[in-house]
Amino acid sequence: MSATTIDPGRPAGRPSRPLVDPAEAVARTRPRSSPRETVSQTLLMTWRALKLMRHNPEQFFDVTFQPLLFTAMFAYIFGGAIAGSVQKYLPTLIPGIVAQTVLTCCMATGTQMREDLDKGVFNRFKSLPIARIAPLGGPMLADAVRYLIAATLTFATGIAIGYRPHGGVLGVAGAIVLAIFVGWSLAWIFTWFGTVARSAQAVQGISMLILFPLTFLSNAFVSVSTLPSWLRAFVKINPVSHLVSAARSLANNGALTTQLLWTLLACAVVVAVFCPLSVIAYKRKL
Repeated sequence: MSATTIDPGRPAGRPSRPLVDPAEAVARTRPRSSPRETVSQTLLMTWRALKLMRHNPEQFFDVTFQPLLFTAMFAYIFGGAIAGSVQKYLPTLIPGIVAQTVLTCCMATGTQMREDLDKGVFNRFKSLPIARIAPLGGPMLADAVRYLIAATLTFATGIAIGYRPHGGVLGVAGAIVLAIFVGWSLAWIFTWFGTVARSAQAVQGISMLILFPLTFLSNAFVSVSTLPSWLRAFVKINPVSHLVSAARSLANNGALTTQLLWTLLACAVVVAVFCPLSVIAYKRKL
């Protein structure tokens, strides 16, 4: 049943005109965006998100302070107990901190998405002749800048306290690029949460419930051989473990291993599943 307006001057019993959403009417009549236009529109939304970040520097607090604090605390608190010294622990720790930091940062994507939906920001895009995926993909590409800052600062902090990556510049750069790609891929999961959850607090709670077990029940901070057999089985199939192992091989040895292939395959599956789900849920919210 469509909503109707009540006109006091209209005779009784005579139906009034149905309400029409102008934005929805425009959206129905506009042509579909071509792949080239979709890419251009997504990049435009990326530029918009970057400009918003520049005017809201507090969005960079987690990607600047967290790598510094976590790297220093884990190295000096657990280094001697786990590896015998801080320097021996750093080759194990730094790639793990990179993975943890990037995954934690990508959680903010869904929270910000939910806040923008609640504020009506995306309603403004409803009548614009742009692809539906552009308002979703743009901010996610912009968040790659945050992932880059977090991963770079983590390696820089590790080097400052004695870490020496034998993979060289190319190995470290490869580990950073891999972490950014994984963060971007997993951000689609939290984007979907942002479109289906009822509040930003719910998105954050669900995300933390998923990320913390995946991060700490992995090989990010300890060797798998030290874990109980029942836990070792889960850690070996944990996608975060594949990411950490691939990043360690790149940064410490400059080597490409099968762990890299498993990581990329897992990312492809996540994007293939949650990107369409996010777009469908986003359309329903508008």
